[in-house]
Amino acid sequence: MLALRYLRPKRTYVSVITLLSTIGITLGVAILIIVISVMSGFDKEWHEKIIGFSAHLKVARADDTMEDWALVRSKVEKNSQVAGVAPFVVGKVMIRTEHQSGKQQIDAPYLRGIEPQMETTISVLSNSIVRGNYDVSGYGLVIGVELARSLDLDVGDRLSVYSPVVLQDAFEKKKEGEELPLPEDYEIKGIFDVGFADFNMQYIVSSLENAQDLYALKDSVHGLMIKLHDPLKAAQVQDELLTELGPEFRAVTWMQENEHLFSALVVEKNMIRFLLFFIVIVASFCITCSLITFVVQKTHEIGILKALGASSTQIMSLFLIQSTFVGALGVGAGFAMGFTALHWRNEFLSLMNRITGSDLLNAGIYQLYNLPVLIIPSDLLIIGLGSLLISLGAGVIPALIAARMKPVEALRHE
Repeated sequence: MLALRYLRPKRTYVSVITLLSTIGITLGVAILIIVISVMSGFDKEWHEKIIGFSAHLKVARADDTMEDWALVRSKVEKNSQVAGVAPFVVGKVMIRTEHQSGKQQIDAPYLRGIEPQMETTISVLSNSIVRGNYDVSGYGLVIGVELARSLDLDVGDRLSVYSPVVLQDAFEKKKEGEELPLPEDYEIKGIFDVGFADFNMQYIVSSLENAQDLYALKDSVHGLMIKLHDPLKAAQVQDELLTELGPEFRAVTWMQENEHLFSALVVEKNMIRFLLFFIVIVASFCITCSLITFVVQKTHEIGILKALGASSTQIMSLFLIQSTFVGALGVGAGFAMGFTALHWRNEFLSLMNRITGSDLLNAGIYQLYNLPVLIIPSDLLIIGLGSLLISLGAGVIPALIAARMKPVEALRHE
C-alpha cells in the first residue's frame, strides 16, 4: 500500500523521471517485440517460400545422371514420410528475346525441367500462375514475374534458349566450318509468382522432355525432388533413403541447401535481441535515479517506519515493489504498443515509402513483398520476464540504501 501510494503522481521532478522511466521501458519492450516478431516472420516466410518451390529433399546419383529414375521414385515413395516425388532437370541457360522494336535482350536464368502432373505433388508452382496458364506442353515455358518484368515479357512472347550443351555444339561446328544449328524458339505460356523474388527472377520452367533435349540427357534426369509430410523430419528421411538406395546416391535436405541463409538469420536475431535489451537497461537507470532521489526525499518517513518496527526487509520491499510496478506498467504498455504496431505494419511501411520516396522493403534484397510477422510465445516470455527482472534489479541499490538507514540518524538528518 505504501509503495503504490508513494508512486502517485505529484508535481515534482521525481514523478517526471518515473514517467520517463516507464516510457523508456515501454519503447524498449515495444521495439523488441516488433523487431523480433518481424525477424521471426522473415524466417518463417523464407522457410515456406523456399521449400514451397524447391521441395524438402533432393536425391541424385553421386557421380552421374539418373537413368532409372522411375525405379528410384517407386522406392522413395514407399517411405511413410514421403508425400510426393517428381523428377527434375536444372541448369543454367542463356535466353535471348527480340521485341518488335528489334531490341535484343539477353539473360542467364536457371531452366528447370518438370513433369507437370508430378510437379503438383511437390511444389506450389501450379498454384502460383498469375498470368496465362500452367502449361509447358510443346515448346511452352512458364517464367517468373520478376524476370518477365525485367525483360518486358508477357504471355505469348517468344524467346530462344541456349543450354551449355547447345553452345558447345555450336562452337565446335563453327570451328569445323559447318552450318550453326539454330536454337528452338519457346513460347511463354504462363508467368508465376511464388512469393520469393529470387525464384521469380532466376527461374524459367519447361517440360522435362525439352530440358532433357537441351542438356542431351536422353531419358535421364538430374535427380528427384521429394516433398515430406513433415519438413522438419528431412534429416531423418535423408538417412533412411540413403540406407535404402545405397552408397551410389546422395541426398540433400532443404536445411543443408540453405544453411548459410538460415544460420545467418538466427545469429542476427539473437544479436539484435541482445542489443535491443540495452534500451530497457538504459530506461532502468532512470528508475534507479528516481528511486535514489525518492529515498533522499523520504528519509524522515523511512526513519519513522524503522522506529515503529519496520524491518530492513520490509523497507527494501517497499522500493523493490515500486521498481517492479514501474517495470510491469512499462512492459504492459510496451506489449500493447508492439502489437498495435505489428497490426498496422504494412500500412506504416507504405506511408514511409511515400514519405521517403524509396522502397524500404526492397524485394531484390529481402526476397519478400510484404513485411512478415510471426509472434512466438517463447520470445514474448523472454522479453517480458527479462524486462521485469531488469526493472526489479534497478530498485536494488536504492532499496539497500534505504534498508541500511538507522532510525536515529534518519530522524536527526531531518
